[in-house]
Amino acid sequence: MLDPLLTRFLIVAIALIGLLLFLMALRHLWRRRLISGTLEGLTGLLLLALSMLAGALFINLLTYDRLTHEKQIAEIRFQARAPQLFWAYVAPAKKDPGIFEMRGDEWQMEARVLKWRRMALVFGFDTVYRLDRLSGRYHDIHQERSGPRTVYSLSEEPGLDIWTLVRRHARWIPWVDTFYGSATYMPMADGAHYGIFISASGLFARPQNDIAQKALSSWR
Repeated sequence: MLDPLLTRFLIVAIALIGLLLFLMALRHLWRRRLISGTLEGLTGLLLLALSMLAGALFINLLTYDRLTHEKQIAEIRFQARAPQLFWAYVAPAKKDPGIFEMRGDEWQMEARVLKWRRMALVFGFDTVYRLDRLSGRYHDIHQERSGPRTVYSLSEEPGLDIWTLVRRHARWIPWVDTFYGSATYMPMADGAHYGIFISASGLFARPQNDIAQKALSSWR
């Protein structure tokens, strides 16, 4: 992505130019220079609106992380509390860890991924991702339909939601190459430890101890 400091500077600069033009427009309108005052006023308001929109998008985009190669983005450990009931200890790479009550036989983690077109890459935009949800799954399809569900959000949504904007208006946003959701799921077991990784192809998990490896080997 563009350097955050440079991006903030550009947004503030556009806003200041817009404010200056708007103030000049008020001065010209006061002196009854209607044409120049109106043009400057409209231009100033347009720049102010663009800076506000860019600021809202930038705030939301800061919740995503850059993806340039395969890397580990979180780890998850489980402690059994009862049949099909676990505590999940989740430690994202760039956020505080959390504890979640999980019901089911399997865990699933989801992420959002945004890839940019070539022109955007020229300006320093990399593929970005953000962890989205953690949920429990049942191995039995009938229990999956009727059993109690546990679903948790793993991210906040400050500013203007860029994901929803891209999803609704992708054809009008030419610098977005593609956007997709990615998920990985594995069996839950008492003491199991998994690492969650992401690459250009999406999200995946690897067992990090013998308990997780054994659970995965017997998983059907």
